[in-house]
Amino acid sequence: MDKEKVLILARKNPLHKEDFDYSIEELKDLTDTAGGEVVHTLVQQLERPHRAHYLGDGKLTEAEELIDDLGINLVVVNDELTPSQLRNITNRLEVRVIDRSQLILDIFAYRAKTKEGKLQVELAQLQYLLPRLSGQGTELSRLGGGIGTRGPGETKLETDRRHIRRRITDVKKRLEQVVEHRKQYRERRKENNVFQIAIVGYTNAGKTTFFNKITSAESLQENQLFATLDPLTRQTKLPSGLQVLISDTVGFIQHLPTTLIAAFRSTLEEVTEADFILHIVDASHPNHESHEKTVLSLLGELEAENIPKLTVYNKQDKVSGPFTPMEKPFVKTSLTDDTDVPNVISAIEGVLRDIWDPYHIYVKAEEGKFLNTLEMNTIVTVREFKEDRKEYVVRGYINPEHPLRDKLIPKESEDE
Repeated sequence: MDKEKVLILARKNPLHKEDFDYSIEELKDLTDTAGGEVVHTLVQQLERPHRAHYLGDGKLTEAEELIDDLGINLVVVNDELTPSQLRNITNRLEVRVIDRSQLILDIFAYRAKTKEGKLQVELAQLQYLLPRLSGQGTELSRLGGGIGTRGPGETKLETDRRHIRRRITDVKKRLEQVVEHRKQYRERRKENNVFQIAIVGYTNAGKTTFFNKITSAESLQENQLFATLDPLTRQTKLPSGLQVLISDTVGFIQHLPTTLIAAFRSTLEEVTEADFILHIVDASHPNHESHEKTVLSLLGELEAENIPKLTVYNKQDKVSGPFTPMEKPFVKTSLTDDTDVPNVISAIEGVLRDIWDPYHIYVKAEEGKFLNTLEMNTIVTVREFKEDRKEYVVRGYINPEHPLRDKLIPKESEDE
């Protein structure tokens, strides 16, 4: 299947040049992920977008010529357009025009596999489309499954709006049910006191590679943006014996459409419910610091910035020159190398030992079940059988929030 030929239109603010080149490269990657081929990029320096047409008249004339000369099928704009801008540019260029937000929504629609993921993407698409309906009525069937019977005197646009509003209400109701099931599932996990780790990071940082290696899962692992969309959770055991649940989450990205952030709030609650965050960064990327800031900013919006965290600076094998980490605690690694995965796991346990409470107890030889409970729920560092006492001496660290904590560290020993 031939790729669509794409022309990128972009506005470069002369007062804010820092991230422009990177945003263009990212848009090219997004276009490639969506199945398009960027054949030309047209840039205009403007402090603010043209109110009616985004870019100036001269640039749009240049775009018209490029569309004819290069056989362009699609124009992608590097910002989110207003409904009137989208309508005006489409009428002027006489070719299909989408903005950055719609491109991201299309990729999410392609990547969504679970019922919840598909519903969330559909909701985001419908909310994005509603104010931009004019001139797009003919494309609704791919989103809404067809338009209902029109009443006498109604225009197609009015019918489309009514159809979309009904569909939004329906999708929201179905999502509420799915979200409620997810909430109940999370509450059961909390009741079982299983330690939860959420893997977060900018898209394509290597989250799924690590998730697959530590859990032996076979989730999609590709060198593309948004390869993982639906959150996966697996149970695994750390070397100390501690049982943990690890969740792989959707990749973060700059300038996410606001409708998408809202729609995926419940998916990202995997992060807010976590006991520990593993933030994976592609250290070899020229804009890795900007990626880190984007993720940290989104964690702040989710009110998850105070959850204990380890930053993993991944792809060190591709880093040229000195590398200075932004965050602490951290570990440098290349997760494609199997020998590096244990280093990350050791670093996770190291962070936990620093923030958890130490304990030191004796366990009778016949209390094997209790010993097993300790290994599954705490980080055991010493387990040694004392022949003279017929007891095990056990040392380790326990989560201060765990119900076992008061049994292992009696109040009197704290007061001493």
